[in-house]
Amino acid sequence: MKNFLLTWLGAAIALLITAYILQSFNIGFRVDNFGTALVAAAVIGIVNAIIRPVLKILAFPITLLTFGLFTFVINGFALWLASYLTPSYGFVIEGPIAALLGSIVLSIISSTINYFLRAVE
Repeated sequence: MKNFLLTWLGAAIALLITAYILQSFNIGFRVDNFGTALVAAAVIGIVNAIIRPVLKILAFPITLLTFGLFTFVINGFALWLASYLTPSYGFVIEGPIAALLGSIVLSIISSTINYFLRAVE
């Protein structure tokens, strides 16, 4: 249970940091506050657990043709879908470029945060 809560907290913090970084580019990636980040992190986790595997299976041929680069598009779509499911909470992604860049930055930041969280355990 402690590991789950730390991972959820780390994902929320990574989402806030990603929004802060991408807001400087003004591309339409916004997270209003920490509560919004917690809700969005939970929805992103649900989308990644249920919908993303189905998308990866369906997109396998194009992923194979692009040598795996289409995975970035799948990740961006999953992030956009999570923002679409939580519009009233203040997690907004406006457009495919924001979703694509957001997914790349979010994966780098959340990987770094999870590395440090596992080192603390």
